[in-house]
Amino acid sequence: MSQPNGSGGGGHKPGLPPAVRRNGEPGWADGLRKLYNSVVDEPLPNSFEDLLKKLDDGDDD
Repeated sequence: MSQPNGSGGGGHKPGLPPAVRRNGEPGWADGLRKLYNSVVDEPLPNSFEDLLKKLDDGDDD
C-alpha cells in the first residue's frame, strides 16, 4: 500500500533498495509478522464454530 505523501514507507526511497536488517530480513518484515500474528490470535466467530460443529457431526453417517 503506497502512501500518497511518501510517509510511512519505512524509510524506503524510490529507486533505492529497501532497508535490510542485520538478520537479512527486509525492514518491513517485522510489521508484516505482527499483523499476521494479530489475525491469527483473533477469536473464531461463533458462526464459524457452529459451521465446524455441523460439519463434524455430518461425518458420523
